[in-house]
Amino acid sequence: MNREELKVSNRDILGKKVRFLRREGLTPVNLYGPNIESTPLQAETPLLKRLIARAGRNALITLKVDGAKKPRVVMVRDIQRDPLNDELLHVGFFQVEMTHSVRAEVPLLFLGEAPAAKTSRAMLIQNLTVLQVEALPADLPRNIEVDISVLEEIDQAIHVRDLPVDEAVEVLTEPDQVVVHVLESKVEKLVEEIEEEAVAVEEAEVEAEEVPSEEAEGKAESEAA
Repeated sequence: MNREELKVSNRDILGKKVRFLRREGLTPVNLYGPNIESTPLQAETPLLKRLIARAGRNALITLKVDGAKKPRVVMVRDIQRDPLNDELLHVGFFQVEMTHSVRAEVPLLFLGEAPAAKTSRAMLIQNLTVLQVEALPADLPRNIEVDISVLEEIDQAIHVRDLPVDEAVEVLTEPDQVVVHVLESKVEKLVEEIEEEAVAVEEAEVEAEEVPSEEAEGKAESEAA
């Protein structure tokens, strides 16, 4: 697989003044990692957006810094966005050592449809969206697939231990944690309980009406005798 590349340059503008960079179509970024000092850099915003869209967080990226003799191998570790318009504010790149394991969050990719969740009596509940893992940088998966088509009955669940993960990847999330499960809809359950209660009340009223009529029939028979 070809590794994504990004060209960046050194950044002298720091603090609140970085807003002027954004107006020029540049996004402030930082490079950090083991045994290196955090380095302020800047990247062209359109290129950075495309890179993040293609590579995600765990893909290895070749970072080419202007003036540097060698490119750096990095991963996207931190992404800050404007909460109002979702525009990029800052990106942190973590420099990796290919022979040292790293910890990362790997997103879960849900596939298929759960047969049990197709009825109005059931709800599909997703408890986890990422897994905490540890692996060598080259072994980190982009995502981990979760096949929910195996959920055929209400109360069925998929746990962390059920997920297909490569042996080179150590999952740090507790294996007994529920990833996704199917529960009976509380609304439907409440409706059923109300209907059952209404039927019970109606039956009780009918029985109450039948008792006096039977007593009256018995009285009429004794008077006739």
